[in-house]
Amino acid sequence: MNSVTDLILGIRAFRPFLPAKEFESSLRFYEAIGFHAYRLGDTLAELSLGAHAFLLQGYYVKEWAENTVMHVLVNDVQAWWRHIDSLDLAAQFGVSPPAPPRAEPWGLTVAYLFDPAGILWHFAEATKLEGNRS
Repeated sequence: MNSVTDLILGIRAFRPFLPAKEFESSLRFYEAIGFHAYRLGDTLAELSLGAHAFLLQGYYVKEWAENTVMHVLVNDVQAWWRHIDSLDLAAQFGVSPPAPPRAEPWGLTVAYLFDPAGILWHFAEATKLEGNRS
């Protein structure tokens, strides 16, 4: 009999399904950010940044979308912010303007971004404190 540890070692991927109110618009939004899209059907695609991925689906429930948060822990949130800010996503996709990084009390510096369905994305890194060189 396999232990849970053995089962865990056999996991190949762990990906959430995210809703899209308008599938094609959401797909273009994520591609603009830099996600690679691999279509799996008319309204299903795997979107990846390197080894990290999620599945975008053409299914939408407003309350679900607006209560979903994706958290991306990065090494350089300022670099990600410069990239995101340069895309003018609000003008291109009609989303709320992304919010620049700010130090949050829970120890992360976070840039906030909403996708076309209302999903909130956190691009975050550990806050660098004065005198802390880590």
